[in-house]
Amino acid sequence: MDIDLYLIAITPSIALALIIYFTDRYDREPLHLLIKLFVIGALSIIPVMFIERVLDNMNIWNGHLAALYTSFIVAGLTEEWAKRWVVLKVAYHHPAFNEKLDGIVYAVMVSLGFATVENVLYVVFRYAHIPTIGFQRAIFSVPAHMLFAITMGYYLSLAKYTNNNLQKKHYLKLSLYMPILLHGIYNYILMAQSERLLMFFIPFVIFLWSYNLRKLSAYYKESKHRQHNHMEQEEIE
Repeated sequence: MDIDLYLIAITPSIALALIIYFTDRYDREPLHLLIKLFVIGALSIIPVMFIERVLDNMNIWNGHLAALYTSFIVAGLTEEWAKRWVVLKVAYHHPAFNEKLDGIVYAVMVSLGFATVENVLYVVFRYAHIPTIGFQRAIFSVPAHMLFAITMGYYLSLAKYTNNNLQKKHYLKLSLYMPILLHGIYNYILMAQSERLLMFFIPFVIFLWSYNLRKLSAYYKESKHRQHNHMEQEEIE
């Protein structure tokens, strides 16, 4: 067993999970809940791999259509649906989910759990003969999973904290559709084997970071404001 490869595969997810954990500084989530989400997210890759294999065998297309099917259906839909299901079942109705930033934290933990196992499969087993694969996935693939999850958690929180049932349904749909869209585009650019499309990869990655960090920042500021108001209220009392 190559311990170095395991460390290369696991470290990016753990580092990103810690960054998100410490970002949630004003009303930190129970550690046991976050570990539970991370572990279940990791285990969710088992049924996902089975479903992906079945869907992949149903691929009747070639070329760009095959790449679209694999990117948006086999990978995007299956993986993002599974991650979202874990968040909805384990954390969405949990008492600790008491502010919007929590939705992002929960979704990211599930997604990074999933990404950890996926990364081990790629770095340690499937592409162990490619020395740079661990670095490439640490820079792009693992953070991408986190960024898709930020979008998911953003809309899950909007759904949880609206009293309008139509809006709630709309945000719940977006919490699935938007990560699938981002995930699908990301995969398609890489799978289409088109030099023209590859020119858009780095700009798209920059967009993903900008788009999702704005969402994270908005909820972070809201959490900070909420804590500030709470402290002021305690001083008054």
